[in-house]
Amino acid sequence: MKKLVLLLLLPGVMVFCLCMLVAADTQSHPQGDKTFPETEGILQLGKGNFNRALKKHKQLLVHFYTPLTSEGHRVAAAFESAAAELQGSEVKLAVIDVKKEKDLVKKLNVTGQPTIRLYLSGDINNPALCPVPQSSASILIWLQRRAGSPADLIVDLNQLEATEELTVVGFFKELNHEYVQVFYAAAIDLPDIRFVVMQSDELINKYSATQDVLLLRKSQRIQAYKMKPETSKEDLIVFISIYQMDPVTEYNGQTASQILGSPVLNHALLFVNKSSDDFQEIFSAFHSTAEAFRMKILFVLVNVEEHRNGRLMEYFRVRHFEAPHIRLVNLTDHMTYHLPSETLDVEIIKQFCHSYLEGKAKPKLQSEPIPEGWDEKPVKELVGMNLEKVAFNPNKTVFVLFYVSYSEKSRSMFPLWEELAEALKDREDVVVTRIDASANDINMSMQGSYPSLCLFPALYAERVVVYTGKRKIKDLVKFVDKEMKKAKKDRVKEDEDRRKYIEAMKEEEAKENKSKDEL
Repeated sequence: MKKLVLLLLLPGVMVFCLCMLVAADTQSHPQGDKTFPETEGILQLGKGNFNRALKKHKQLLVHFYTPLTSEGHRVAAAFESAAAELQGSEVKLAVIDVKKEKDLVKKLNVTGQPTIRLYLSGDINNPALCPVPQSSASILIWLQRRAGSPADLIVDLNQLEATEELTVVGFFKELNHEYVQVFYAAAIDLPDIRFVVMQSDELINKYSATQDVLLLRKSQRIQAYKMKPETSKEDLIVFISIYQMDPVTEYNGQTASQILGSPVLNHALLFVNKSSDDFQEIFSAFHSTAEAFRMKILFVLVNVEEHRNGRLMEYFRVRHFEAPHIRLVNLTDHMTYHLPSETLDVEIIKQFCHSYLEGKAKPKLQSEPIPEGWDEKPVKELVGMNLEKVAFNPNKTVFVLFYVSYSEKSRSMFPLWEELAEALKDREDVVVTRIDASANDINMSMQGSYPSLCLFPALYAERVVVYTGKRKIKDLVKFVDKEMKKAKKDRVKEDEDRRKYIEAMKEEEAKENKSKDEL
């Protein structure tokens, strides 16, 4: 007890003791700090040592690694190569296995995969998100641009190489202009694309540059962009990302992530046999249409002869013999539209695209056959043919689970849905159902990804309420009760309005009959 008091009273002694402990710890671990195990120069972090690593390294670049995924392996390879290049630098690289460190990942609010974050000066709350790298060079360039300035991008005419890759050229006389800051911010977020700044009149004259930003490929002008005071970094990134791709992009393993990551959410897919006699004619019409709808619709070619495209064709329920076949799909509401024509020329494809953008195109409905005994089990099995008839029943509250059969996340909802149906089985005015959205086209806008839980109240109005709460039986029942109570009030008004409408119609009919009798 006396020793404890002495230490508290003498901070100098305390410091001395701490120094001795550190020295002893260093001697006991001559090979390095075992609390920070490393592999190929990369720290292996977890819940036990993450905070200490954060305090120790001013710049900590962390890869949240997802094992057993091709994308995770690809990013991991790029990360390891970058680590070799960054040995001895101020940036320390680390990896966290998201499968093993679920609590830490949840605490750090890491959702997307794969994820790379840069933590600065021990700040755990505001990391910088590194774009998903295509190679180790992507990571190195991102770090370099973050630490640099627009002046680092300045080149002259001799340095502008004729390359196959896209080059984004900014024509700026003054580097302190606000447009330059937007340009450089876009350069940081797009490390896989070459950005340069030019200031010479000779260059401006060569490309007749009246715009601020020019896209070049093989020293040829692709497109130009005029910066405005309201232009944001995101606006410029959208423009560059779209024109980085060809007017028509063929779907394959290399382009899939680029297509799905495009800021354009309207996609036109041409399912076609590339070896067919009419391929060149059809592709030419598709390509010409694509040029006219840049920034609005992304045009994608799917070769039905390529067996690796089988899963995509299965998703859209397109069979080999149906090619050539054009579908339009919006990645937000998951609704698809089929071009109803056997002839695929420029005029017909353009008309279809205009109709879609104007909201006039009709979605293509597909439905499985109504299964025998579909309404005999606690959870009723719906298909496209009977979805609206059952869901919009004005005398029933219908709770529908929209799922996709190939998704493990969707299938994991089945036990909970069975439990909900069992809990509500004695309520004759409540129906619990489910429908496979991958096998049946849904003629209504869906919010968010699958599985989606939607309640259709017992009303004449076709109202849909999307459930976004906790997926627990108690919360689901509470939600049903709340919506039923709300719908009950609305139904009183509906019934009154319907009564008045019927009476008005009867009066009108009586007047007409009286007039006929008088005649």
